[in-house]
Amino acid sequence: MTISVENTDKRGQPIMHTPPVVSPQAWETAREQLLVKEKAQTRARDALAAERRRMPWMTVEKPYVFEGTAGKASLVDLFEGRRQLIVYRAFFEPGVFGWPDHACRGCSMVADQVAHVAHLNARDTTLVFVSRAPQADIAQLKARMGWEMPWFTLTDTFDADFGVDEWHGTNVFYHDRNRVFRTYFINNRGDEQMGNTWNYLDITPLGRQEVWEDSPEGYPQTPTYKWWNWHDSYVADAAPDKKWVEVSDAGEAAFRN
Repeated sequence: MTISVENTDKRGQPIMHTPPVVSPQAWETAREQLLVKEKAQTRARDALAAERRRMPWMTVEKPYVFEGTAGKASLVDLFEGRRQLIVYRAFFEPGVFGWPDHACRGCSMVADQVAHVAHLNARDTTLVFVSRAPQADIAQLKARMGWEMPWFTLTDTFDADFGVDEWHGTNVFYHDRNRVFRTYFINNRGDEQMGNTWNYLDITPLGRQEVWEDSPEGYPQTPTYKWWNWHDSYVADAAPDKKWVEVSDAGEAAFRN
């Protein structure tokens, strides 16, 4: 698109038609008006997550095999003993732009956004990345880019079977008494907002597992905030500080608004 000289500033940049500048009182009024819509969107997102937790499950029958740092691994092994598994198909393999020094630029940006996985682990959830690159290349890439999530090598048709052979995507699985179920899948625009602990938990069958959530009967739930911790301090029997309990109680009450 050609921009005429009349529509540029002294630096030759397009002139931005910015919103009006108003008084603090008028700004606060505008903020409160927008907040009504933002709260409605938050509640709609919560309702959608509640509906997601009631989606039917699909049994995974095929015995998939991956390569990890310890050798061959099954899909069950990827859970690392937890009930929930989130698998992101990242493109790092011969033919990808940047190979072998870089993974796909979009997948790399997703990896950069991943929060510390200890918070997911505390909610009985494991996050892993999978690619077709050999483990030696994955190890070098992770070390150079500072990524710490488990990253496995695909060896069979897992990616094609679960909708991520030609494009990135995130699959969610649940493990129960040696049975594995596929519970959710998200890709395209849905994938771009992943990385945050809460967004990951919201696509799992158990959700955030906090008492305010609308979940099916019998699902695990604990008080809001009480399980939150430093990523190096998740200990099951660690009692929180009394002052923190008081502050988090007040925060939990505000959380419902």
